[in-house]
Amino acid sequence: MTGPATERVPAGAPLPGPDGLLRCPWGLSAEEYVAYHDTEWGRPVHGDDALFERLCLEAFQSGLSWLTILRRREGFRAAFKDFSIPDVAAFTAEDVERLLGDARIIRNRAKIEATVANARVADRWEKGELDALVWSYAPAARPAPRTLADVPAVTAESAALAKELKKRGFRFVGPTTAYALMQACGLVNDHLAECCARAGGRA
Repeated sequence: MTGPATERVPAGAPLPGPDGLLRCPWGLSAEEYVAYHDTEWGRPVHGDDALFERLCLEAFQSGLSWLTILRRREGFRAAFKDFSIPDVAAFTAEDVERLLGDARIIRNRAKIEATVANARVADRWEKGELDALVWSYAPAARPAPRTLADVPAVTAESAALAKELKKRGFRFVGPTTAYALMQACGLVNDHLAECCARAGGRA
């Protein structure tokens, strides 16, 4: 499974936080999750570099907890030059070897090489093309999930987005990774119906 909303938590219904407000239960499962849940997850993200960053981090997260990535996010940003597509596209074999020795990130050769390869693909596109492509797969609004059991891990739209990205040369982008991206970047609003952060996402 990919993304915080699919990770195991004590219950599937909203839970009260220290402030008494109800939140998605995963948003209270670790200290670092609270601010991420309240201010980032599910809110619309635009911009080629910003979406490239999320795509890369979701790929690095595959097989791991999202918390592992969240705790290393600033290290990732430093190592990958804030995920500037032209800058990462210019990385060399020497840069890959350097990154394999960088303890601030997940040192997985296949994922590092995929990040560089994906940047080279996106660097050939027109400005705004990645943003437009990703957002073209945003589905119509649907009823708010009431518990985590109502939150899917894959949808037809995420499968189609993953297929198109792969067709264009992207690596490490499967349907579950694509759906986690859609959740994180506000293409869908999977905050639970009674969650205090739901109003900040895409209705």
